[in-house]
Amino acid sequence: MKATLSFILTIILSNLTLAQTTVIPDANFELALINFGYDFSFNGSVPTANIDTITNLNLFNQNISDLTGIEDFTALQDLRCTSNQLTSLDLSQNVALTYLDCNTNLLTSLNVTQNIALTLIACQDNQLTSIDVSQNTAVNLFFCFNNQIGSLDLTQNSALTFLDCSSNQLTCFNIKGGNNNINGNNFDATNNPNLTCIEVDDPSLTGLIWTVANGSIDAQTSLSTNCNNACSTTGLYEHSLSNLLFYPNPTSGSISIDLGELKTNLVGILTNSLGQVIITQEFEPTRFIKLDVNAPPGVYFLQLKTTLGETKTIKIVKE
Repeated sequence: MKATLSFILTIILSNLTLAQTTVIPDANFELALINFGYDFSFNGSVPTANIDTITNLNLFNQNISDLTGIEDFTALQDLRCTSNQLTSLDLSQNVALTYLDCNTNLLTSLNVTQNIALTLIACQDNQLTSIDVSQNTAVNLFFCFNNQIGSLDLTQNSALTFLDCSSNQLTCFNIKGGNNNINGNNFDATNNPNLTCIEVDDPSLTGLIWTVANGSIDAQTSLSTNCNNACSTTGLYEHSLSNLLFYPNPTSGSISIDLGELKTNLVGILTNSLGQVIITQEFEPTRFIKLDVNAPPGVYFLQLKTTLGETKTIKIVKE
């Protein structure tokens, strides 16, 4: 008797597995899947087994307004859903994605916070007011122009080689993090009339490649280590020199820094909140530094760097 019941239960579970489906509420999305041969009946669902191994999906101009069901495309690496009527897109379950092109929709919401393998994000020509790409550290091509984005934090996106964030509503923009050497022809932040400052690691160097003349920035936009707005880096930004300790902060005059180990060819550059250089100092091989902040009370930024490419920027408050 027990053997019979066990056999029956196995058959039932097998049938349930075989019958597992994914709901596809958008008729045009399902029609596209039928045309691709992934679905065979127009009933608002698709067998999950038919879609969970798909790696590439091109839904160009299918008049789709809802991509519910995309979460079960768990092997998806390349998604192109341009020129549709999408208003929101949640790809948090599609963790294998490396390529996303969702331009020319009506998107007001885009969730890519779990898609750490993405190398390209093209979400231009939508209605986005914000986007979180802090987890997309592998992205090297990012297109978000022609939206309504008000602030942009790219401090975690050091792999960027191309960025177009033009024609938005940017008021604050932080791109500190070692990615300030994007070629001027590959960087476009123009047509953001309320963007007066872009926060970068080194304004003097970045200012040579991102200029008004080459069409990278608008005339009213300056570069600074601290734009003193909602996007500004607070505390310290760490790119390397990870064992560094510093004290006291705030300080009344001097600051002591423990580098954690002996460092050679070390240079310190102290700038004010406008990006103006106050002190440039080269140090002999050392582990400990004492720096006198001979400047009026205010907020300053000390960038430490070595010839090995190690850098660290510390926010210092002078009382």
